[in-house]
Amino acid sequence: MRAGRWRRVVSQIGRSVAVWGVSTLTMLVLAGILPDFRLQSADGDSATRIAVTAAFGAGAFGLLSALVWPLLVRLLLLVPALVLGLLVFFLNGGLLLLALRLNPTEQGDAAPETAVVVAAVMSAVASATGAALAVRDDDAYRRRLYRLADRRRRFGPACPAGAGIVFMQLDGVGHDVLLDAVGKGVMPTVARWLGVSENDSGSGGENGSECDGENGSGSGGASAGRGTDAGRKATHRLTPWRTDWSSQTGASQLGILHGSNHDVPAFRWYEKDRQEVMVCNRPTSAAELQRRAVRATGDGGLLTLDGASRGNLFSGGADEQALVLSIAARRRSRETRSRAGYFAYFSDPANAVRTAMSFVAEVGREMGQSTRTRFCKVRPRVGRGGLYPFVRAFATVVERDVVVAAVMGDMLAGRTAVYADLVAYDEVAHHSGPMSRDAEKVLERLDRSLALIETVAEHAPRPYRIVVLSDHGQSPGETFRTRYGLTLGDLVRAGSGLPVPRRARRTHSGAEARAAVRAALRRPVEEHREQYRPARRAEPIVLASGNLGLISFPDVPHRMSKEEIDARHPALLTTLANHPGIGFLLVRSEEHGGVVLGPFGAEIPLDELDGNPGPLADFGPGAADAVRRTHSFPHTADIMVNSWYDPAEGEVLAFEEQIGSHGGLGGAQGRPFLLSPLVLTAPVEDGTELTGAEHIHRVLSRWLQEMDGPQVPLAARQERRAA
Repeated sequence: MRAGRWRRVVSQIGRSVAVWGVSTLTMLVLAGILPDFRLQSADGDSATRIAVTAAFGAGAFGLLSALVWPLLVRLLLLVPALVLGLLVFFLNGGLLLLALRLNPTEQGDAAPETAVVVAAVMSAVASATGAALAVRDDDAYRRRLYRLADRRRRFGPACPAGAGIVFMQLDGVGHDVLLDAVGKGVMPTVARWLGVSENDSGSGGENGSECDGENGSGSGGASAGRGTDAGRKATHRLTPWRTDWSSQTGASQLGILHGSNHDVPAFRWYEKDRQEVMVCNRPTSAAELQRRAVRATGDGGLLTLDGASRGNLFSGGADEQALVLSIAARRRSRETRSRAGYFAYFSDPANAVRTAMSFVAEVGREMGQSTRTRFCKVRPRVGRGGLYPFVRAFATVVERDVVVAAVMGDMLAGRTAVYADLVAYDEVAHHSGPMSRDAEKVLERLDRSLALIETVAEHAPRPYRIVVLSDHGQSPGETFRTRYGLTLGDLVRAGSGLPVPRRARRTHSGAEARAAVRAALRRPVEEHREQYRPARRAEPIVLASGNLGLISFPDVPHRMSKEEIDARHPALLTTLANHPGIGFLLVRSEEHGGVVLGPFGAEIPLDELDGNPGPLADFGPGAADAVRRTHSFPHTADIMVNSWYDPAEGEVLAFEEQIGSHGGLGGAQGRPFLLSPLVLTAPVEDGTELTGAEHIHRVLSRWLQEMDGPQVPLAARQERRAA
């Protein structure tokens, strides 16, 4: 044991010396290239003296980075995350200037702006060198990863026996999109888990020329178990599941983490009793929805005991939380604790510089891709200017890096259950299309994140089962406004006899990444007209959630019936039901309880839909049950509107400015996936379908119980804390 310990010490010293040497060489090269960075006096010095100056400067910079940088990041936890990202370069440059000032030869000097460049390059080179030297040394690699673990847990109780589970949510990735990516070789880690051979993956090829196939449906695709051979045995099973009518993260994740998504009719809706618009990605709304779910189930959530929630809308009852929206509205210690997730990543200056540089590169990549789509006149297309390139970069780089690092730390700390959400694909697919090359590149990077988490599991203090799932898919199609030249709100106003503005107003995208950005900036999630409490008035409130629209009359305190709406606006329901861009309507009926309305006077009572689906026929099995369930919610809108759906092409018409959308019924948006290890029991019996987020919660809870997981009632949890 003692000899092995000394070997590890000698190995660590050797790597440190090697990194120091490479950093010294990098500093010498930069001094020769950059005019404002020098390692010698104005009169010149000998090569030996210059080398000594560089060696001391590199050593001092490395020592300051190791000792001072973590303290700076800890002090800056109260600074918004994006601001911290921008400060990374300047802080690193300041450390380099300090290192040069401490040099006893007093020969080093650099202009402040040059110091920023030199420090960034040296940090990146040192990080790459250290990783390259440690790659063949499992112990060194494990020690490097352990620095990402939560330091408080190192002094806590011993790691529990048995296996833990990591739930990785790939936001917005549909079942068919995943299979297509596996078939094209885009996601080799997932392909290996499914046992898909290398000969079968990668057959899809490229999507043609620069201007061809930008938003095409792609080709190829693999099914679970397809292409298996003796040399590649499957370790995971792939199971599709069906969302509720509200096919979006708020409803799905609330049901998955807390076991109840009752009374969540859409991504945004108006509650008449509270006279307020609820928006799932607004911190105050997320906190309220979580409170309602806990009250309904009597349980704290999936992660109640020894769990961690990372990058989610809701906490799941976890004590360890980072980038969780439902606590972003809270101030003081709880918020600071959530933001401490940044510390685990940014405490390493090399990580901070790498993420900041990747952020800048991603902004440039988005600008280039957006320009290409305009140049090639790709259709459908939506605007991608303004702050969107920065929002995309935050989702695909910063949020991904911080969340993955937090998950790695949780695994190395031995936590029993971890649930994390990666929103990168969902954000890009909204604007580029679910099957676009842009989205495909994001899937490649997400697959690499899964591979990294798998590697970390090999060094964790306990075995881990990695479960990958999605909360919904995305359906392609042009926007309602693009096809018809008006928004749903304009159509409602016309049917109500109200004046219609000449220009249709763009609805705000509800992508989860925007909420993450605002939470990181400590700014409230405002959505223009939706955020205030509308005054009681006759004009209807029209809200959009993907291809699902909600119409409410705020001056009527109850949910209006079809008869009341017809008496007030005789042409409204007929105008909506017969519009070619609308698939069906749901309204309350005094005679039938609830009815589905469609074109040509179709009016089907809810209890007759099984025998006569009427306008729901194109939306597939389960549509009638989903509509009936939503009808039972207390806060269902006066009129629920689902857009037209083309079953042949899988296209819908989004009421928001998105060419990849989700939120209603129709197509791939309602068909996410569950990828689970074979060592866990099957999610459902053969011939049984996984339906609804609450069903997923029961499956995940069962797996945790099978491994003595953290499923304890809320009351028992409170008793444990009191003790």
